[in-house]
Formats: sequence, C-alpha cells, structure tokens
Amino acid sequence: MQRFLPDWQQLSLAQQVAQLFVVRASGHLFDHQIRYPAWEARRAQLKHWVQDLGVGGVIWLGGSAAELAVRTQQVQDWSEVPLLMAADIEEGVGQRFEGATWMPPPMALGSIAADNLEQARDWAYRLGETTAQEAHGVGLNWLLAPVVDVNNNPDNPVINVRAFSEQCDRVCLLTAAFIQGAQSQPVLATAKHFPGHGDTATDSHLELPVIPHDRPRLDAVELAPFRQAIASQVAAIMTAHLLLPALDGDRPATLSRPILTDLLRGELGYDGLIVTDALVMQAITKQYGEYEAPVLAFEAGADVLLMPVDVEGAIAAICEAIHSGRISQQRLEASLERIWRAKMQVSAVPQSLGFAHAWDTEQPLALDLDSLALPETRGLLDEILNASQAVQGPLPLSLPNSKSFNPPLLDLPPLDLPPLDLPPLNLVVVDSLLDAPFWGDIPRRSPCPAPRAMNPAGSITNPTSSSTLASRRCSSFSSGAIPFAAALA
Repeated sequence: MQRFLPDWQQLSLAQQVAQLFVVRASGHLFDHQIRYPAWEARRAQLKHWVQDLGVGGVIWLGGSAAELAVRTQQVQDWSEVPLLMAADIEEGVGQRFEGATWMPPPMALGSIAADNLEQARDWAYRLGETTAQEAHGVGLNWLLAPVVDVNNNPDNPVINVRAFSEQCDRVCLLTAAFIQGAQSQPVLATAKHFPGHGDTATDSHLELPVIPHDRPRLDAVELAPFRQAIASQVAAIMTAHLLLPALDGDRPATLSRPILTDLLRGELGYDGLIVTDALVMQAITKQYGEYEAPVLAFEAGADVLLMPVDVEGAIAAICEAIHSGRISQQRLEASLERIWRAKMQVSAVPQSLGFAHAWDTEQPLALDLDSLALPETRGLLDEILNASQAVQGPLPLSLPNSKSFNPPLLDLPPLDLPPLDLPPLNLVVVDSLLDAPFWGDIPRRSPCPAPRAMNPAGSITNPTSSSTLASRRCSSFSSGAIPFAAALA
C-alpha cells in the first residue's frame, strides 16, 4: 500500500474530527487473547474505527513485542492516513510487551541522582533513547512517557515509583534528559500529568483527586518540571484528571480552559500536542457524560482525545458542537495542524513539494526485531538496577507497635519482638518460598508439595495429613520459586 499524509483539508468534517481520537487495542494477534474486552476492541471493531471512521491513532497494551510489530504494521495498512501508534511504556517496551527490555522504574534514577547526579542524567538520556529505539522497532511512534510529576506525597496510590523523584530539581533534570534521549529517535515523547499529579492521595482511575495548593506553590513545585519539558521541546503533554481550585474551581484540568488554554498554551507558551489522559477513567466518567466529556476536553484546549467511552458517539458529539457553533472550525483546524506536524515528526522521509507529504515514497514499516533486548540495552538495565539498590540492614518483620508476630498458616511459635519505632515506610520483603526450611527435602519443582511443620523445639517434623498451608496454597503454586511479599505501611 502506498503511504502518504494527505492534506487534512481534503477530509470530510467527520474524518477530520476522527483524527482527534486515539483508541485502545490489544497487541495480541487474535480476539480470544484479548485480556480486557470491555476496553480493547476486537479485530473487526478496530478495523472499522481505523478504516471506516479514520481515527488518528491507537494505544496498544499486551502481547509480545513480536506480535505488536505485526499488529502495528497490519493496522497501519488499514488506514489511509498514517496513524500515531502509542503505548504507556514508562519502564521500557518490555513493561507492556514481552520479549523487549523491561527497564527499572523511573524512581531508580532518582535514587541514583541523590549520590551521582551526572550518572543519573546520562542514564536517563540512555533510558529514553533505548526505549524509543525498541518502540520504533516494533512500530510504535509515540511514547506516553515520561511521568514528570513530583512524587512528594507518600500516600500517592497511582504515581509512586513511576515518578523520577520527590525532589523537584531532580525531576526537572531527569525529565529533560529522558525527553532529549527519546526524541533523538523518530518517536514522540509525552510529559505527564499536567499540571502535576504527584501530591494526591486519590487514584484518578477511581475518583477525582483534589490538589488544594495555592498558585505560588504550584509554580514552585508542580509546574516546574513541565516548564523544563517545554524547554526541552517535548512533543506532547498529557493532562491530569484532577481538580485544582487555585486554577479552576469548577472543572478538572482535562476539561478546563483556564488550565489548558490560558495556562499551558498562553502563559507557558506550549504549542505541541495536548493529549488527555484516558477518558474512560472514573474521575471523568462518574461526573461527566461519555459524549459531553470529549466535547469539554476539546473546548478546553486538548488536541488528542484518548480512549473515549464510545468512539463513534464522541466523534458525532464534536461534529454536532461544530455544526451548532459551540466549537469553531478554526479551533478544529488548529488541532489538526498540530497533529499533522506530529505525524510529520515521526516520519524519516523529508516533506516533498506539491500536494504530497512525508509518506509519499515511504514503504510500509519494516519489522526491526533485531533492535530489541540488545546486549548493551540489557547492560544498561543491570547498571541502573545495581546502582539503585539500597541495603538498609536487618529489620524485624513485626507490625508497628506489635509485641509479637505469628506468621499466618504456619505452625510456628510466636516471636517476641520489640515494637517498631519507625517512620512511615513502604517495605517489600521478597523470599523464595520453596527454599523455606519447612519444606525439608521435598523436590523444588513439586506442583503442590505437602509442607513440613516446624515444632516448638525448632526441628522439622512430617505432618500426618494434608496441611492447611497445602490445601490453601495449591492454586498458587507453580514450578520454580514463589515470591512471598509482606508490606508494612
């Protein structure tokens, strides 16, 4: 199929509006493999959205890297207008697509930056670069990363290790390096979640968070990394589904003209793509209709509308708003210009003269699986992991202010331990359960071994019947080591 980027003015109104939307799909090859059928379109539905409606892009989740490479090429071939192919890959392509490299979480770099700022900056650049290289190799051209929120609330349930740091200056430095590395490749990077999702204790997938800070505090902390991202020429900025009364007391940032148009476009001078966070998230759907929310987001200043509840209904709703005069044709044209500019940016072919554009002579994407999991990329993974590890010494696994702790389901005597006098912390203790002493000499590969019990004297005895542990844990056993995690908060 010949590929070219046509003049958007040649498209019908419905086709122009469809270009604003990015829909979600599974990277698996077959419909029966789809893991989230409520959110991920079956093959026929996706082909209809791409081929008949002409949506502007697809966000992918799940499957292997090799499957994704086939899928992106297949779906690009369905479309008359080249698509933006996005993925939420904050920790490398392997985070979502098996076989590619799964990198450490961004906060690992923040930990390294506390001791070696220059090393952390260099690795942040390389992390962005290698992530973009692997993404491009499987047909992706849009990274929905990095997270540039300042994670300064330890109760934050949704950002956490996805952020670089709780220190604003470190976030700014690592943000710039990651964006520069990623955009050294023919791939778009995205700074998220504007105007800052770090200081919340509510998950916006479930409820609408509120950030109560005044404007001076927002300028000093939340907005600073976005200013740095803009200075680094980030291709896109993703909005946050949260309420900031100091900026707009009526609507969440995604639907707020004062935040997206007056602040981000006007005051901060940003002229790249503004993309919403997923419109299926309950912070939006619980309070706004599935057709009104996309219209409000577009009115507010968003260019790209991510994962609407009803794709066809949302397209129709914006078309109706334009027909009625609620939204001007000029507003639509401004977003189409930005979308076309972004699509040009991820093409390696220079723009030609006349009616044609970047894809006139470009052949369909050739799969480049050789770019995945290269030895130097795996080496970078090991370096970051090793440098970010912290050993704090032994810690008794008793609950705070508890005098004893008796591990559940095990026939062990209570352990008399002093109360923990510790500040609030998140702790994950990982052990190999199949190497625990109560298994004795039972083969490690047994699918459901009957455990041995430890008597009060400390010796191991064989149970005379199937134990509670075995009967309750059979469904969890698999060959190899089983991770056991205990969390103290």
